[in-house]
Amino acid sequence: SDTVILKENVVVGAFTSIGEKTVIDEGSHIGSNVTIGRHCKIGKSCMIYSGVTLYDHTEIGDHVIIHSGSIIGADGYGLVSDNNTHNKIPHIGSVSIGNNVWIGSNCSIDRGTLSNTVIGSGSKLDNLIHIAHNVIIGNNCLMAAQVGIAGSTIVGDNTVIGGQAGISGHLRIGSNVKIGGASGVTNDIPDNSQ
Repeated sequence: SDTVILKENVVVGAFTSIGEKTVIDEGSHIGSNVTIGRHCKIGKSCMIYSGVTLYDHTEIGDHVIIHSGSIIGADGYGLVSDNNTHNKIPHIGSVSIGNNVWIGSNCSIDRGTLSNTVIGSGSKLDNLIHIAHNVIIGNNCLMAAQVGIAGSTIVGDNTVIGGQAGISGHLRIGSNVKIGGASGVTNDIPDNSQ
C-alpha cells in the first residue's frame, strides 16, 4: 500500500505484500512471498523469512525472528454451539510479540477474541508450535517443537516446556516451571514447579 511506512535500511523481498498503514522500523528484513496485513507494526532489526503471514493489527517488537511458514494472527478456534450448529465467534483482538523473540518455522499463533494473544520478550519457540487465542506467554520462556497451548492459558516467565507437551485451556502456569516433553497438563501449576 502507498500508506506503508518503511524506515531506514528496511529490505523487502520479491512478491511480498504489505497492507495499508503498516509500519516497519529501521533495519528489518522482510523475505520474499511474505504477506503482511493492515495496521501492523514491526520493530527494529527484525528478520521475517519467506512465506510468513502476519494478519491485520499484528504488533512485533525489536530483534524478532520469524521463520518460514509461520502464521501470526489467524482467528482462534472460538465457537458457540446452538442446536448442533457451530457458529464462529468474532475475534477482534490481535497478537502482540515482545522484543528478542524467536518463532520457528510453521508455527501458528492465533489472535485473541477480545484482547491480544501475547508472546513475552525473550521467549523462544521451536518449530510446529500452536498458541491458541488469548494465550499469554511470559518473558524468556522456552518451548520445544510441537507444543500446543489451548485458549486463554497464562504461562509465567522463564518457563520451559518440552516437545509435544499439550496444555489445556484456561490454566495458569506459574513462572520458573519446567514441563517435560509429551506431558498433558490439565491443571494449574504453581511457580517453581517441575
